[in-house]
Amino acid sequence: MIILAIDTATDSVSVAFGDGKRVLAHSEAISDRQHAEALAPMTEFVRQQAGISFREIDVVAVDIGPGLFTGMRVGIASAKAIAQTLDVPLIGVTSLDILAQAVGPIDDVVVSVIDARRGEMYWSMYRQQQGATTQVHVPRVGPLADLIVDVVDRGQRAHFVGDGAVRYRSEIEESLVNALPGFGFADEHLSRPTAAAMMVLAHQRAVNEQWQAAHEVAPMYMRQPDAEINWQTRSAS
Repeated sequence: MIILAIDTATDSVSVAFGDGKRVLAHSEAISDRQHAEALAPMTEFVRQQAGISFREIDVVAVDIGPGLFTGMRVGIASAKAIAQTLDVPLIGVTSLDILAQAVGPIDDVVVSVIDARRGEMYWSMYRQQQGATTQVHVPRVGPLADLIVDVVDRGQRAHFVGDGAVRYRSEIEESLVNALPGFGFADEHLSRPTAAAMMVLAHQRAVNEQWQAAHEVAPMYMRQPDAEINWQTRSAS
C-alpha cells in the first residue's frame, strides 16, 4: 500500500511517501507562509526519491489542522486534487494526533500543544494503549490558564509536545511544579507535525478503511481566522 502524506498545517511544509512498513522518502522545510509555492515541487522531488509513480499511490493522507489557516487550506486542496485525479481514498489526520504519535511509547498522558498565536493555543491529550495512541481529551483552544486547568484536573503525569509547549515551557513548568506527580517535555525536534510522523496513523487508518471521500475532508477550524476577527474588532469600535 503506497501512501502519500502531506502536511502544511503549521509553519513548515512536509511530504512523505510510504509503503505501510516504512517511509520511502520524505522532505520538510520551513515555508515562511510560502506553502503553495513549496508544496508541488517538494511533492515531485520526494516522489522521485521514493522511485514510484503517482499511479502507484493507493491513499492520500493530509494534516487537517488545527494550525495556520492558509497552510491548512493549501495542503487539503492539494490532497483532494491528487486523490480525485487518481480516484483513491483520502485520510484526514489532525496536527494534535500527529504530535502525540511522534512521541512514541510512554506511560504519561501526552499533551499535544500547538501555538495558536494571540496568546492562545490548541491542545488535546492522549494515552498510549496497546501500541495505539488514543485521544482522552477532546481538542480545545484557549489561553494557557485553561490548558493548565485541564492538565491538573486529570491529575496524572504529563508529557508535553508541540511548538506551544516549547514557547510556553517556562510558564507550564512554573504552573505545574507542585500540581502533578510529574511532567516532562518532548525533544524540540518533535515540536512540529510532519508528513513522516503522519504515516503511521495514516497506515493504521487505511488498513481499517477509515478513509473519507474528498468532500468530507475539511480544515479543523477551532476559531475564526485572524483577519475575520480583526475586521469584526474594527467594525465594533
